[in-house]
Amino acid sequence: MLTGANIVLVGGDARQLEVIRKLTELDATVLAVGFDGLSTPLDGAVHAELDGQLFEDADALILPAVGTDDDGTVTAVFSDKQLVLEEAYIARLPKHCKVYTGMAKPYLKDLCAKYGIGLVELFERDDVAIYNSIPTAEGAVMMAIQHTDITIHGSTALVLGMGRTGLTLARTLRGMGARVKIGVRRDEHFARAYEMGFEPFYIKDLAAHAGNLDLLFNTIPTMIVTAQIIAQMPSRAVIIDLASKPGGTDFRYAERRGIKALLAPGLPGIVAPKTAGRIMADCLGRLLMEDLRLGREKR
Repeated sequence: MLTGANIVLVGGDARQLEVIRKLTELDATVLAVGFDGLSTPLDGAVHAELDGQLFEDADALILPAVGTDDDGTVTAVFSDKQLVLEEAYIARLPKHCKVYTGMAKPYLKDLCAKYGIGLVELFERDDVAIYNSIPTAEGAVMMAIQHTDITIHGSTALVLGMGRTGLTLARTLRGMGARVKIGVRRDEHFARAYEMGFEPFYIKDLAAHAGNLDLLFNTIPTMIVTAQIIAQMPSRAVIIDLASKPGGTDFRYAERRGIKALLAPGLPGIVAPKTAGRIMADCLGRLLMEDLRLGREKR
């Protein structure tokens, strides 16, 4: 249980509602900032304004999937107010406090490092990433269906990257009857893809495989679907880029060629916010109970 824990939660979307529900069930005191426009109750949490005093007694600070932008702004879909996580706020956090977010940009990383505050990026954890790959794959398939005039069954789909999202997506597409090729960089991934019945190829040979495909899904967050690759692709092809912004596709050249290319990061929170929220909430509940127990023992 989290009895006696003071948790400050700033900003977010529908996923944070599940986090709030879980933490209050665990008996934590949750102060929620950025939910003033919400039409329903906050399940035991207390509405709060963004103020320096709020941070002084915090045992944990929870931020959205992307903690802040490059200027410290925190996304808050349930508020019209601009929320900025100022340096002075981080400076007032107790040393035992940790900041939890999905992924952190340099602004947040630098502030936490400067003031010796622990930073936990949930999306770097294998368990969270694997669970999140399920709604990501479903969302990618949904987009493919919406933006093509063919069935997934019988289509030729290239999946670039055999990480946690790429593998789940490849299995989902194959289950729907697609011919699935997986682009990999490492020999062990090539061997594993072959063992699983996919058609593996090395990323360096992507151009040779681009001429006969219907769908290309990219999960690699570097420029990989270049103009040279897109030039080899048939006009019917659809590119769905799942990598974090700005993605790994030359969207300008794709548009010039008349090839549909879609950047789709953050699909779990878009297509299945309740499920994605529960994934974050369950992980946070476990981490907070362990981290706060250790923190109390050290004090």
